[in-house]
Amino acid sequence: MAANVYKSRPGWMFWLAVGWLTVVVAAAATAGWWALPAFDAMDWDHPVAAPGTRSDSVTLQDMTEPENGTYTYWLGADTMGRDVTSRLIYGARVSLAVGLLSPVIGFFLGGILGCLAGYFRGRLEVVIVAAMDVILAFPGIVLLLAITFYLGPSLRNLVIALGFLTIPAFSRVARAKTLTLRDLEFVQAARLTGAGNLSVLMREIIPNVIAPMAAYALLVVSFMIMAEGALSFLGLGIPAPTPSWGGMIAEGKEVLEEAPHVSMIPAGVMFLTVMSFNLIGDSLRRLAEKRTSQL
Repeated sequence: MAANVYKSRPGWMFWLAVGWLTVVVAAAATAGWWALPAFDAMDWDHPVAAPGTRSDSVTLQDMTEPENGTYTYWLGADTMGRDVTSRLIYGARVSLAVGLLSPVIGFFLGGILGCLAGYFRGRLEVVIVAAMDVILAFPGIVLLLAITFYLGPSLRNLVIALGFLTIPAFSRVARAKTLTLRDLEFVQAARLTGAGNLSVLMREIIPNVIAPMAAYALLVVSFMIMAEGALSFLGLGIPAPTPSWGGMIAEGKEVLEEAPHVSMIPAGVMFLTVMSFNLIGDSLRRLAEKRTSQL
């Protein structure tokens, strides 16, 4: 018994992931408080400056001069002399916003559709499953190109487009879980006591579907961050000069041999963030599976 309890506890990798995400989120939330240059401030005297380079021609984002009159590019500067540290922190806002907001659309819409399909079955299930298959068959890149062309590139449009593409995946998770739950004893008991379909869904089905969907949502967050990075790399992401991790990687590809830090630093931060979401999501998935096995 003690061994099973020990195995169910999150390991040190889980807490490292939580710690890293805490740092990233805190840095993004307090970006305006840092003694940094504006993310679009250019220093043409120090293009592609190496990490640790000092400059006396930098003005901070609060329009004050740096302490002692010099500013240190701790993570270097990009091809336009913009501070990589500042752009990395502000870019986290965009990447995290896309990563966290996009799955919300799929979580609610896909979750509702999946629960309805799995609980009521019949024609409703056939229609919902067919609709999800159509969305899955539609090339995602074509949808993103269409939205970008007709509505213009923006954070809102990117979130809506990516969120729409997550609906089928969440619907499948919710439907599979509902199919497992609908025939269990506690659900049958609720029906025998006279509870209506809506009451059974709200009290018995949905509360037990949320946990595995939440665990899956964290995995989707990591995928959305990578998708935003890939789209920004292709020029379909947030328009300049607003920074994002994918955009920073793309900007540094032309000087990769001369100044690898311009691309490699945001790539490393993206890698650690994606891996952290995956580790946390996997841990929560195991906990959700253990809870389900005890029902």
